[in-house]
Amino acid sequence: MAYIEREMMEYDVVIVGAGPAGLSAAIRLKQLNAELSVVVLEKGSEVGAHILSGAVLDPVGLDALIPDWRAKKAPLNVKVKNDKFYILGEAGKLRLPNFPMPPLMNNHGNYIVSMGNVCRWMAEQAEGLGVEIFTGMACSELVYGDNDEVRGVVAGVFGLESDGSIGESTEPGMELHGKYVFLSEGVRGSLSKEVIAKYDLSKSKEPQKFGLGMKEIWEVEPDKHKEGSVTHTMGWPLGSNAGGGAFIYHLENNQVYVGFVVHLNYKNPYLFPYMEFQRFKNHPMISNLLEGGKRVAYGARAISEGGYQSMPKMVAPGVALLGCSVGMVNVPRIKGNHNAMLSGKAAAEAAFEAIDAERSGDELTAYEAVVRNGAIGADLKKVRNVKPLWSKYGLTASLILGGLDMWTNSLGFSLFGTQKHYKNDAEATEEASKHSPIDYPKPDGKLTFDRLTNVAFSFTNHEESQPPHLHLKDAAVPVEVNLARYAGPSARYCPAGVYEFVKEAGGDTRFVINFQNCVHCKTCDIKDPSQNINWTTPQGGGGPNYPNM
Repeated sequence: MAYIEREMMEYDVVIVGAGPAGLSAAIRLKQLNAELSVVVLEKGSEVGAHILSGAVLDPVGLDALIPDWRAKKAPLNVKVKNDKFYILGEAGKLRLPNFPMPPLMNNHGNYIVSMGNVCRWMAEQAEGLGVEIFTGMACSELVYGDNDEVRGVVAGVFGLESDGSIGESTEPGMELHGKYVFLSEGVRGSLSKEVIAKYDLSKSKEPQKFGLGMKEIWEVEPDKHKEGSVTHTMGWPLGSNAGGGAFIYHLENNQVYVGFVVHLNYKNPYLFPYMEFQRFKNHPMISNLLEGGKRVAYGARAISEGGYQSMPKMVAPGVALLGCSVGMVNVPRIKGNHNAMLSGKAAAEAAFEAIDAERSGDELTAYEAVVRNGAIGADLKKVRNVKPLWSKYGLTASLILGGLDMWTNSLGFSLFGTQKHYKNDAEATEEASKHSPIDYPKPDGKLTFDRLTNVAFSFTNHEESQPPHLHLKDAAVPVEVNLARYAGPSARYCPAGVYEFVKEAGGDTRFVINFQNCVHCKTCDIKDPSQNINWTTPQGGGGPNYPNM
């Protein structure tokens, strides 16, 4: 891109992403010093538009940040009343008793929530304290200072030509500089990825691991609705093909969250995560619940699953990574929002102390120390072996060995030390010649749906005139390598139908990217076996517009 002259705004702290981590940081900064200038930049059309989570929320983060959240009417309305775990077969189920579960798996005192609505409420609290929040403002570039520190971000570039060049209607955006920049972009954020690579923050750490989480909101018949009920399943339909599981959460107003997670370290390139989700709904336990109801929303998002041993260094000069930009999800609990909030609070406290001492642009080492040695580190350390044990030995062994390890870690020791992940998820993909195609049932349009129909229920939109935000490092690789060797897995691993292989009348096959469908899940950036796809942020305001996710 040619040089663009931009306006510049100075802040004490610039925060990228209005999720639970970024908003927690903003709130805590203003609690500590009301005079600090704090800005939050959110690429979604509104706060919460891009938030997708289960979610059963452990309120420990909110308790620490806003102790009087109940009086301030935070949207935590549905307490967990019961908690069930099942192993599914194709037509049957086996309930796992609760009593042998480690204490950390207990959902007593937790809430079924829409994290989108929680974030909208948190944004109100932040603005009430004087935080500036700009929505529809994608941060497309980092700004570096004279000492190679992160100095700020470029936000609000609009109207580039379709090839990425500057046109007559281009709005150049602005540079927002801060004494410190917080990146709370969620999983696999484009700026976070740049920072991790530039400063080699993953050196000596295990590869980050990911899952793909897909979720539908259903309105079910009133007699089937059980407000406060939480159910988790494992087993069918994934079986030995992939790790993962599902959740069914009953919230208010006859609504049910139905979610499905596929670990992205699966070997078989023919696996179709979205269709596994749809097939799951044909299980009698699920179909009986959903029949007569209607699906009202759909979305998908990658989930960080590497845990304790995969967290990169969290700070570099002038910048700190928060929440899922680091990877703070407790995998067996399927919870990360509480840790995201705690990380935002810790980053804010470290930045406040630094600014109070008239520092800027250095590494906030105090933040990282609190994360690793405090409540977040303790939470993740107890479960650090569950994911690698599952990957190495499969579901049954993981239930036994992982459960044992969580019990012993709760008592302060581990029989397994710290297990390694070894390969990243792209490297785990095997060539198609080693596997057989999987036959998936055709969606019926009532209980199960094709991808494009469901994407419409994510309310996703991107202006067609903007430059595509999905970039190929080598345009020949999708057909010549990924199709030839891996049977074109991008046509299946994407939960929004962005990628297609189109055979032309003359016999050649063309790779098509329908970027307008993209729900910003980042799966392509993670799972592509050639690591040939680079997800970058599109123009602000585009992408999904999730209601109540």
